[in-house]
Amino acid sequence: MSSLEQLLVVQDHDTTLDQLRHRRTTLPEREVVARAEARLRELEGPITETRARRDVVHRDVKRLEDEASAASAKAKDVDAAMYSGTITSAKELQAMQTDLEQIRAHQRTLEDRELEFMEQQELIDGELGVLDREVVAAGAEIAAARKVIVEQEAVIDAEIAAEISARAESAVDIPAELLALYERCHAQNRGPGAARLLGNTCQGCRLTIPATEVDRIRHAAEGAPVSHCDNCGAILVPGRP
Repeated sequence: MSSLEQLLVVQDHDTTLDQLRHRRTTLPEREVVARAEARLRELEGPITETRARRDVVHRDVKRLEDEASAASAKAKDVDAAMYSGTITSAKELQAMQTDLEQIRAHQRTLEDRELEFMEQQELIDGELGVLDREVVAAGAEIAAARKVIVEQEAVIDAEIAAEISARAESAVDIPAELLALYERCHAQNRGPGAARLLGNTCQGCRLTIPATEVDRIRHAAEGAPVSHCDNCGAILVPGRP
């Protein structure tokens, strides 16, 4: 097999390697991870805002609970004093009774407001529950997708390693200068470094080569400089007319 023909074998391996690397970077699970991570970022704002509202309501509940407890304790003190027997003045007892009723009325008001805030807290906790479940679902989606990514990367990496080994073996007998030229073409073109010339068509870009150029390439003497496709830059390897 000629060196030019051997370049096509190397090119086949490089094409496969390019495909494998593209497959590795475009695994569909990567998009799953990206979408789920974007959703987690979207949830950060609503979760922070909802937790802030819950904290405010929680503080209000605690404040009202403390005030209601203080009112209850005060009512008990007044009630105990009224029935202690130490107060004999009817007028004073009447004033204490009025005070006790006011304290208990205030306590009931505080407890009613506390219940209202507790209901708000329950609603907010429900909102947080929905958001937290979304976070858990997104996290599970990310974990599952990443597991698949790791598994697929291992498979693809093994295929890449095999292709690299096969490519190195196929390039052993190619002259260093020609191989270096091919490498440059492959890197610069970001595509084929060598391509078959079938008839008057470059198989790298599928464009037509002028007939005079095709004739020159086919009749070039052995050892003559290699020819390149004017369109894609690939080294042209003549095939059968």
